[in-house]
Amino acid sequence: MLRDMFKKTDTKTSEKKAKQSRKAARRSQQEPQVPEGLFQKCQNCGETVYAEDVAENNDICPHCNSYFRISPRKRIGMIIDEGTFEEWDADLESTDPLHFPGYKKKLENLKQLTDLSEAVVTGKGTINGLPTVIAVMGTDFMMGSMGEAVGEKVTRAVERATANRLPIVIFTCSGGARMQEGMVSLMQMAKTSAALKKHDEAGLLYVTVLTDPTTGGVTASFAMLGDVILAEPKALIGFAGPRVIAQTIGQKLPEGFQTAEFLLEHGFVDKIVERKNLKYVLYTLIRSC
Repeated sequence: MLRDMFKKTDTKTSEKKAKQSRKAARRSQQEPQVPEGLFQKCQNCGETVYAEDVAENNDICPHCNSYFRISPRKRIGMIIDEGTFEEWDADLESTDPLHFPGYKKKLENLKQLTDLSEAVVTGKGTINGLPTVIAVMGTDFMMGSMGEAVGEKVTRAVERATANRLPIVIFTCSGGARMQEGMVSLMQMAKTSAALKKHDEAGLLYVTVLTDPTTGGVTASFAMLGDVILAEPKALIGFAGPRVIAQTIGQKLPEGFQTAEFLLEHGFVDKIVERKNLKYVLYTLIRSC
């Protein structure tokens, strides 16, 4: 140890390292910096595309036509007439019923990152002038998982639609029930379904739009209860994921299994609608009822 303390310093090596560091610093200052958010990468084809081009194309990849997932507020802007949306229950949040370790902190972080209080936005607006209740889920907030707050917001929206004799449109997008809330999360399946039963008994229209991905407890409840069930192209729709099923049964699954196209072919979906046509199709359905 003492011998190392008095070892002779290699001056040339030190000067060389310092010179390299200065060059690297100058180079980083000279290189143009790409602004954050200028590009997006398509998860389907792997191409890097201008975010502006994607936005102008209804958030669809200009190379392979695959659909980017979009936030609830952006979706509402595409469907609801400008200036007519009235949000409901914006401050309704989970109470962390099981006191799950780290769950509250995760929720707080997501609220700041997404500017959402939960994984669904509900409210009322007009679609080409027709009053409609709408609920839109998004994957940015805990993969759109359904906990007590999501279930309560959807249920309240359905109940208000029933009370005011209005149609309701729900855009589903979810990884399923929220494990941090256990049985409380699973109870939302029955609660939302019961509210929709009363809406149906009142003779009112309920339309679901299945977007990528719609899975788990959401699929097993309100997602598949629509009078009319629409879906976006190539959306993953199912209960358990295809990999889980394949590993469980030990068999290769059919080509395109659990895609919107597969479900349309087998009678689980009424129509696949491109994003650019969704507003008009919804307007047509509501107007005819």
